[in-house]
Amino acid sequence: MALYMDVHRHVDATLEEVQEAHALDLEVQEDHGVDYRRFWVDEEHGTIFCLFEAPSATAGETVHEEAHGLTADEIHEVVDGDAY
Repeated sequence: MALYMDVHRHVDATLEEVQEAHALDLEVQEDHGVDYRRFWVDEEHGTIFCLFEAPSATAGETVHEEAHGLTADEIHEVVDGDAY
């Protein structure tokens, strides 16, 4: 499984609203073999970052689509620097 960071830009949502969306992701992620690990919110700039492990970037995007419809603007495969 690969590790991905997705980026949502120009999002008009509070931290609490993002927490609710993340909880919805957690409810359906297992159906797609995805593990959403963490998220970060920059309310001032309307940017959200989500870190997830998945068989593909598409699987992670499918979780967002199914859970709440808030798809990412970018998805990057990343490597955990602490793993080395």
